[in-house]
Amino acid sequence: MIVRKQYITRLKNMLGIKVIKVITGLRRVGKTTLFKQFQQELKNSGVEERNIIYLNLEEMENEALLERHVLHDYIMRLADRNTTNYVFLDEIQMVPEFEKLIDSLFVKDFIDIYITGSNAWFLSSELATLLTGRYIEIPVLPLSFKEFSSVFTKSKAEIFEDYITFGGMPEVSNILQLNNEQEITPYLTNVYRTILEKDIYKRNKVKSKFDFENIVNFMFDCVGSIVSPNNIAETVTANGNKIDNETVENYLSVLEDSFLFNKISRYDIRGKKMLQTLKKFYVADTGFLLAILGRNAQINRGYLLENLVFLELKRRYKEIYIGKVLQTECDFVCKDDKGLIAYYQVSLTVREQKTLDRELAPFSKINNHFPKYLLTLDPEEPTYDGVQQINTINWLLCN
Repeated sequence: MIVRKQYITRLKNMLGIKVIKVITGLRRVGKTTLFKQFQQELKNSGVEERNIIYLNLEEMENEALLERHVLHDYIMRLADRNTTNYVFLDEIQMVPEFEKLIDSLFVKDFIDIYITGSNAWFLSSELATLLTGRYIEIPVLPLSFKEFSSVFTKSKAEIFEDYITFGGMPEVSNILQLNNEQEITPYLTNVYRTILEKDIYKRNKVKSKFDFENIVNFMFDCVGSIVSPNNIAETVTANGNKIDNETVENYLSVLEDSFLFNKISRYDIRGKKMLQTLKKFYVADTGFLLAILGRNAQINRGYLLENLVFLELKRRYKEIYIGKVLQTECDFVCKDDKGLIAYYQVSLTVREQKTLDRELAPFSKINNHFPKYLLTLDPEEPTYDGVQQINTINWLLCN
C-alpha cells in the first residue's frame, strides 16, 4: 500500500483545528485508503480504537443508517463525551440532507469530523451556506509519479512510460505489480462506467446518454486543446446529433462535478485579467485516455505529457491558468499559497531550433522576474536567458 504522505501530513497538521475535513476526489482515487492510513496514524499517536468511528455509507451493511436522524443517533451512542472522537463518514452524499447531520455533529466539542464524496454536488450552495467557514476541502488526486514509482524497481524511464500510459489510479499500480497489464483497460473502463452511472446519470438530468457520451468522447479526444461550448456543439451537430450550447455547458459542468475533467481558464498576463472566452480541459487521470479511446487511437503524446504536468501542478500550486501574452500562449501560469507566480511551458522535445524558439517565445514577452520553466523529456537541462529547461521525470521526482 502506497502511503499518501502529502495528504496524511495535511490532515495531521489540522488536528485540533475545529473544522470539518472534506475529502473530495474521483471514484477509486484512494479516499477510503487515505482514511484508513490516517486512522492508523491516530492509533500510532495513542488514540484508542474505540474513539475512531468509521462508516462507509456505500456498504450494504450500513444501509439502515442512510437516514440522518438514525445515523446521528448511532454515532452519538458510540461516541465518548469525555474525549475526542474521530468520526469518518465515507461517501456522505448517500445520506439525504446530510449537511444537517454534519452541522449537528460539528457543534459537539467531543467530535472531530471527516467526510468524503465522489461528486462535487455535495459541496453545493446548500452545504456551503450552512457550513460557511467551517470546512476545509482537501482534493485527492491520483498517485503522483513519485508515489507511483516508489513501488517499482525498473528504470525511471520505464516506470514513467507506464505512468504516462496507464495513469496513476492506485489500483493500476497494484495491477502492474502483478504483471497483469491486460487487466488495466477493463478496470479503468469499469471505473469510468461507474462514474457515469453513480455520479452523473443518477444525480443529474441528462437528456440523452448518447449525446452526453459523444461529448465525453470529444472531450477525451481534445484534452489540452482550447474548446468552447459553441465549437463542441457544432462538432457534435455536424456528426448528425443536433445539440445546443446551453446543453453542452450543462454537460461540461456535470463532468467537472464528477471530477472526471478539470477546467482551466485563460489569463491575460500583460493585462492582468481573466478572460471569459475559451477554456482548456484536462482529464483527471491519463489512463482514462487509453481505456476510453483505445490503444490504437491517435492520442497526441504532447497533450498527454501536458495533462500529466497539469495534474502535478495541481498538487503543488493553489491556482493554475492558461497564460495569454499578446499573440502567444504560455501553457501554465501558477500561483502558490503566498501569491508567488511561476510560468511553465511543456514540450516533448526542443532539440530542433524551431521548436525551441516557439516554446521560448511566450517567455520573452513576459516582463517580470518570476521563475520560468520549460519542461521536456530531453535529458539536457540548459538555461536560456533565465528560463530553466528541466527534464520532466526529474521535475516530477523533485518534490
